[in-house]
Amino acid sequence: MLLQQMKFVLFSVLATIVAGVSPVLYAQNTETQDVQNTLRRVQTAAQKLNYSGTFIYQQANQIRTSRITHRVDAHGEVEKLEILDGIPREYLRRNDEVTCYLPEIKTIQIEKNVTQEVFPALLTSNTQSLAESYIIRKEEFSRVAGAACLTLSFEPKDAMRYGYRLCLENTSGLLLRAQTVNAKNEVIEQIAFTQIDIGDIDKSRLKPSFQNTTDWQVENLMVQANVNSGWNVKFLPSGFKKTREMKRVIPISVVGNGVDSQSKSHQTKPHQVIQMIFSDGLSTISVFIEPDTGSRTEGSLQQGAMTIMGKRQGNYWLTVVGEVPFAAIKQVMNSIEFKSK
Repeated sequence: MLLQQMKFVLFSVLATIVAGVSPVLYAQNTETQDVQNTLRRVQTAAQKLNYSGTFIYQQANQIRTSRITHRVDAHGEVEKLEILDGIPREYLRRNDEVTCYLPEIKTIQIEKNVTQEVFPALLTSNTQSLAESYIIRKEEFSRVAGAACLTLSFEPKDAMRYGYRLCLENTSGLLLRAQTVNAKNEVIEQIAFTQIDIGDIDKSRLKPSFQNTTDWQVENLMVQANVNSGWNVKFLPSGFKKTREMKRVIPISVVGNGVDSQSKSHQTKPHQVIQMIFSDGLSTISVFIEPDTGSRTEGSLQQGAMTIMGKRQGNYWLTVVGEVPFAAIKQVMNSIEFKSK
C-alpha cells in the first residue's frame, strides 16, 4: 500500500512538471480559485436564497437588533428589513426600489436605483480583487445561530483597512457573521444572526407592518445613478475602486447632521447631494458632497470601525464615511477635487 501511494505521488509530481507548472504554484492557484468560488457563493446565497432571521449589529458599546426576510419569486428579489430597537423603521425592497416606512412622522419614502448592501449581502462586485489587499485563509469550522459555518479570515496587507472574519453557513454559503478586527486582532465591530431560517419563507411575512397609511405623506427620493459629477478622489488607498456615483435630492423632512452630534437641524429646502462609493471588495468608503449651509463644524469622530470626517471646501460641505482606519479617511478627504467636465 505504501509503495502504491509513493508511486501515485511521484506520478502526480512528474505529470505537473511535464505540464510546465510547479506543484507549489499549482497548489497556490488551486487555493486562490477555491477561495474565489467560495466568495461567489456568498454573494449568490444572499441574492438567490429564501431566508429570514434576526441579527445584531454591535458597534463599540452600542448594539442594534434587526430582522430581515428575503424571498425570490418570478419577478426577482423581495426583502423586508425591520429595525427592532429605538425609533421604528421598516424597509421593503423590491429589486432596486426601496420603500421606507417612518411611522413617527407618518411618512413613506420611496427610492429607486438602490443596490443590495444590507447584511448578509456585504460583499461588493469586485471580490476578485480582494487578494490584492488581503491575505485570505480558510480557518476552523464554527457555529452561529445554531448553524455550522466555515470561517474565512482576511488579514490586511497595509494599514489602510481593517481585518475581517466571515462565517459562512456550511451548506448554502450564506453569511452568518462578519467581524471587523484591528491590528491587535481585537473585534471592534460585528454583525451576526442570532436566529436564522433558510428555505421556504411564507410571502405573507414580507407585507408591510403598517397597513393604515392613507393619511401618510409620500416622498419620492430622486436618485440619479451612474452620474459623472466632475468630483474626483485623486489619491485612493491601494485596492479601492469607485463602484458607484449617484446624485440625490434630499427632501425637506430629512434631518441633517454635522460631524458633531449637536448640530442637528431640519433642512429648509430640498438640496442635491452627490455620493461616490469606493470599495476594495470588502471595505467601503463613501464620499458625500453637498452645498455648505455654514452651520456645521469641521472635524471627525470614530465609533467602532466607523470613521466620519466633515470638512468645508469652497461653497461645499464634504463628508467622508467608511469602516476603515482614520488614515484612509484622511487620505481620501485631502485628495477630493473638482474637475470641470
